[in-house]
Amino acid sequence: MEKQIKYSPYRLCTAVFALCLTVRAIEYFLLQTDRTAVGENFIHKVFGIILLAVVLKSTGLGWVGIGFKGRGAAAGILKGLLLGSVCFAAAYGLELAVFALKGAPAHLELYVSGFSLTGPLAGSTGLIPLALCLLFNIINVWMEEGVFRGLFIRVLLEAGGFMRANLIASALFGVWHVVMPIRSCVYGEMTLPQAALMSAGYILLAGIMGVKWGLLYRMTGSLWAGLGDHLLNNTVATNMLHVVSQSGADELQIVRVFAAQLVSFLIVLALYRRKNRNSCLTQNNI
Repeated sequence: MEKQIKYSPYRLCTAVFALCLTVRAIEYFLLQTDRTAVGENFIHKVFGIILLAVVLKSTGLGWVGIGFKGRGAAAGILKGLLLGSVCFAAAYGLELAVFALKGAPAHLELYVSGFSLTGPLAGSTGLIPLALCLLFNIINVWMEEGVFRGLFIRVLLEAGGFMRANLIASALFGVWHVVMPIRSCVYGEMTLPQAALMSAGYILLAGIMGVKWGLLYRMTGSLWAGLGDHLLNNTVATNMLHVVSQSGADELQIVRVFAAQLVSFLIVLALYRRKNRNSCLTQNNI
């Protein structure tokens, strides 16, 4: 029988986060894989998955133990995709309506592009770019959901309640995203005030998304619903389906994403509270 490593929940999460963030910073600032022909920073995500596998093996938690359960995977992913589709359909509709009211009608276009804080990137069409975009985003959401929701919440539950664990994991998820505006500031693509404002916005937005996916994890007992919603957000709303007007593409992308995520967060929060209320009523009637 293999000997499992005893660990401190906070130290383990801190160590994993620090290692992943360090490799992420190296890729963003030095390798800059997203500015090569690959068009995506994926190396630190692959590193995160490998590190996660090592941690799960050494602690004995296992993939199933953090929420990657085989049973119900397809149904869970479909539920997440449905949630994201409904909310983003409303957000896209709102965005198109804003352009129409301004007297500058816009339309939707399907093509693959990278994500940039400083303006739209060149896009491409065809099956290969679409397949690569999907592959990179699967790697992305597998790593982020596995680490921030699966590992962090599962481990931090041992040191406190769920809401505390979810808030800590979500705060780390917010900090995880400030590497992008910091790089834009360092390379002169943003001013310091702009980068500071963007960083604060990212922490807020990613934090809300993290809390929502944590609630889905808690309600369903697996990562699949959150992973499906996360995948749709990154693949369709960020990289594939664009709003194009005479003045450019995706001028209101951040607004679109924030609106969709806020609506879906409120829906998931309402479902979570309803489930908890029904659970309490059931226990009281026993």
